[in-house]
Amino acid sequence: MADPARAAKMADRIKEIVARRIEKGLRDPRLGFVTITDVRVTGDLQHASVFFTVYGSDEERQDSLAALKAATGMLRTEVGKGLTTRLTPSLEFFLDALPESAAGIEALLAEAKERDSQVRQAAEGAHYAGDEDPYVKPREDDEEK
Repeated sequence: MADPARAAKMADRIKEIVARRIEKGLRDPRLGFVTITDVRVTGDLQHASVFFTVYGSDEERQDSLAALKAATGMLRTEVGKGLTTRLTPSLEFFLDALPESAAGIEALLAEAKERDSQVRQAAEGAHYAGDEDPYVKPREDDEEK
């Protein structure tokens, strides 16, 4: 098993190489506006999972995934040229769920903000049930002794 730091460096390098090659352009009309978000390399450095997002609809995402899968061999060749390792890892592309996760988090934050405003409105006219300061303090005549 390889050093985790070495695997992380290799993942960063693969991300850079694949992103640069996609930026140059692939001759596939199915490929949309692709952003490489993450690369994870297995401990033995034999397999790399490449995560990406695509701006657009579900159909455009699936088309881009098909285009990247079709170009896997060419991209692996580019990675092999850019890495200084004996073996080139195999590449596998996955759609990243980042946009969906972000939308879910945005909805939860909006709900929390609304609940906070409801609590703030309810607390405006509220009074304490007992004393304002519930903590016991020494009496003034105790201090004189």
